[in-house]
Amino acid sequence: MPAPENTLKRRLQAGETLIGCWLGMAEPYLAEISATAGFDWLLIDGEHAPNDIRSMATQLAVLEAGGSAAVVRLPDDNPAKIKQALDIGAQTLLIPMVESAAQAEQIFRATRYPPLGFRGVGSALARASKFSAIPDYLTTADDQICLITQVESRAGLAALDGILKIDGVDGVFIGPADLAADMGYIGNPSEPVVKAAVLDALGRIRAAGKIAGVLTLDPDYIADCRDAGANFLGVGIDVTLFAGAMRALARKFK
Repeated sequence: MPAPENTLKRRLQAGETLIGCWLGMAEPYLAEISATAGFDWLLIDGEHAPNDIRSMATQLAVLEAGGSAAVVRLPDDNPAKIKQALDIGAQTLLIPMVESAAQAEQIFRATRYPPLGFRGVGSALARASKFSAIPDYLTTADDQICLITQVESRAGLAALDGILKIDGVDGVFIGPADLAADMGYIGNPSEPVVKAAVLDALGRIRAAGKIAGVLTLDPDYIADCRDAGANFLGVGIDVTLFAGAMRALARKFK
C-alpha cells in the first residue's frame, strides 16, 4: 500500500485554481469547524501563529476528516522542522523567506529520502505512515510531497528565475506584505509598484509551469492575482474573520 495521494498537488499541477484560508488560531476545534466551510485547502500557520509540532499534528488529524486539503507553513527552512512536519503527516509544505536557488534546492532535499535528499528515516513511529500501517511509505512518500517556497523580498524576486529551475520546487508563493515592507512600503501591499511586482512574479511562475500562490484579503487584489495566474489563492485568515465578526456584533448591540 503506497503513501496517500496528495490530491491538492495533483489538482494544482493540473492547473486548477484552488481557494484557501489561513488557520492561525492554533486550535484543532476551530480547524475542524473551518473544514466545514468548503475551502479547497486550509493552511496551518507555524510562522506567525502560536503553533508547535503537537498542535499542528492535531489540526492535521481533524482536517483529514473534513473536505479541505491541509497545508503546513513552517517558521523557517530548518531541515529538522521539515522532517518533523513530514513525519506528522504534512504532505504540502510552504516554506517562508526563500531568497536563492541554493536555499530552495536545500529545502527540496530536506523533504526527500535518500538518494534524492537527506530526510531522516523514522517512518516506523511516524503518523505519516499511519504508524507502519503503510508498508510502502518509504518508497512512495517522495512523489506525494508538494513543496511551495515563499518569495517575499527583493532578494527573492531577483532569484526567482533560479528558484523556478529547481525541479523539486512545485510552486512559489509570493508574500505581498513582507515584500511591501522590504520595498519600503510597510503596511501597504497595494502600493502600485509592489502590486506590479507581485503580479509580474505570479505570471512568471505560471509561465514556468509551476504552482503560483499568494495571500491577500482585498477582493480587487484577489481578482487581479487570479488574472495574473495565481492558482493557489489564499483569501482569508481565521483570526481576522473571527475578530471582525466579534467586533461587529459588539458594535451592533452596544
